[in-house]
Order: sequence, then C-alpha cells, then structure tokens
Amino acid sequence: MGTSRRKLKAERKRREILRAAAGAFKKRGFYGTTMEDISSELLMTQGSLYYYFKSKEEILFACHEHSLAEMLDVLDRVRNVDAAAPAKLHALIEAHVAIMIDDLAASAMALEFTALSEPYLSQIIAMRDRYEQGLRDIIRSGIDAGEFLPANPRLTGFAILGAINWIARWFRSQGPLAAEAVGRQFADLFLRSLGVDPGSVQDLFPGHGSGSPLGGR
Repeated sequence: MGTSRRKLKAERKRREILRAAAGAFKKRGFYGTTMEDISSELLMTQGSLYYYFKSKEEILFACHEHSLAEMLDVLDRVRNVDAAAPAKLHALIEAHVAIMIDDLAASAMALEFTALSEPYLSQIIAMRDRYEQGLRDIIRSGIDAGEFLPANPRLTGFAILGAINWIARWFRSQGPLAAEAVGRQFADLFLRSLGVDPGSVQDLFPGHGSGSPLGGR
C-alpha cells in the first residue's frame, strides 16, 4: 500500500515537472531553457529535479512521449469502435485537438522534436509515424467505402495534422472559444471538406469533455 502511494506521488511530481518544463520550453525555447529555470519554476532544488530526470533532453522526450501516448490511446479506442469512417475521423480530430490544447501537450508538441538525439528521436518518430498511419487508414477506409469524396489520404492527413498542430501557436484559454468548441469546429470543417455533413455523423463518445478526450484521460 505504501509502495503504491509513493509511486503515485512520484508520478504526480513527474507530471508537475513536465508541465513546468513544457511551459518554460514554450516561453524560452528548448535551447534557451536550463535545468535551473525548470527547478526555479517549481521551487525545488536542482538535485531534486535530477532525481526525477537526468537531463533537459530527457524531460523534452518525456513531454513528447506523454502527448503521443495519449494520442495513440485515442487512436486505438476510435479504431476499435464499430462505426463508419466519418464518425471515427470526427471523434479522432476532436480528441486530438483537446490533447493539443492541454497546456503540457500544446507546449511540448509545438517544439521541434528534432532537438532530440538518439535513441530518443527514433522512439518519438516511430510513435508519430504510427499515429499518422492510423489517421490515413481511417481516411482511406472512408474513401474506399464511398463515405468521403475522392482524395489523397496522405495529403489529407498532412492537412489535418498541420492545422491541429498549429493550434498550439494561437490558442489561448482566455479566448472567445472554449477548447471543446475548437475541436468540434475543426472536426466539422474537415468532414465538410471530404463531402460529409457533420450533422449526420454519429457521436461515438457522447458526453466526453474537452478536458478528457473520449473519457479516457
């Protein structure tokens, strides 16, 4: 019982460090941020910070890994639902936007992952490739079934990912649109571009909020 509590406490601390680091990276850039900056933000000693992470690069890797793991979890859940491609694509885009708007993910994913060296870089590229392939598979299945207008799945996927990734640059929580509204409007926009009326699409996960993609975070 005590071990479980310690593990949970350590995980919460790691998450706290990642959020502080991601914010610092976004503000100062990866190369302009030091471990001292991160520890000062958290009011902890550098020694305590090094207990959880060996280097600034390890923190950057953990930020990317965390965000991509969430995206891949959403992808797997969407793909395992028995539904038409438009419903799957709509749900995936909504959840992806919600993850990007999260302060940790948005800060981390806005950074160039190429700042990472091996073996971190290969692991992140593999996770990104898996997600991109899953997105293209959903688009391709919709085209093959006649549910979407004819299109190039690869280019369509790039367009969707490019638009979503850019959200990290402009979204502000104090702005006129709530996170959930942004996700819904992005999903509606891309479905319309593929010839689908969003109003005709089944909501695969009714009741999920923007702070909890598909109810699973």
